[in-house]
Amino acid sequence: MSRDDAFEERKKKHEEKWAHDEALRFKVAARRNKLVGLWAAGELGLRGEEAETYAKAVVVAEFHNPGVDNIFNKLRADFDAAKLAHTDALIRRKIEELFERARDQILNDVKPS
Repeated sequence: MSRDDAFEERKKKHEEKWAHDEALRFKVAARRNKLVGLWAAGELGLRGEEAETYAKAVVVAEFHNPGVDNIFNKLRADFDAAKLAHTDALIRRKIEELFERARDQILNDVKPS
């Protein structure tokens, strides 16, 4: 194998790893958002189909404008509208906790609960 071939092979493997890592990050973020949405729905007293619909709205909110702050802002506004006295720290801690759970579920190929 020539030096150029070896370089191209390393480059290809690096690109494949990057694409795999990006797909994994996307899956974890989407799972986190669904878990956060289901948690928030429960806090808001939503059950069944209403809870699922709310969770989907949280997932979609992050797709339109990516970032954890957008999820936080949605939850903060919804909790305030429902007069739930959840602190910013609690909301952020829950988002982080559910990120960890989502990552573990994706890495271990576990269905969301």
